[in-house]
Amino acid sequence: MMITATVIVNGMTCDGCVKSVTKALKSVHGVREAKVDLAGAKATVTFDEATTSENALKKAIEVAGYETV
Repeated sequence: MMITATVIVNGMTCDGCVKSVTKALKSVHGVREAKVDLAGAKATVTFDEATTSENALKKAIEVAGYETV
């Protein structure tokens, strides 16, 4: 089942950061869509909960060098 989650992302300062976080999220198997908002410091991700989890999304963001809440 596809679900949408919002993850707070700290440490983004520019469009390059947005691209890095978006790329990290889209590399997670099961992610259908990832929208990263620099001004709002968040990522909204639609994913298949049978394939991945919100914790896996947070880990991908952290591996890319950013902090999650």
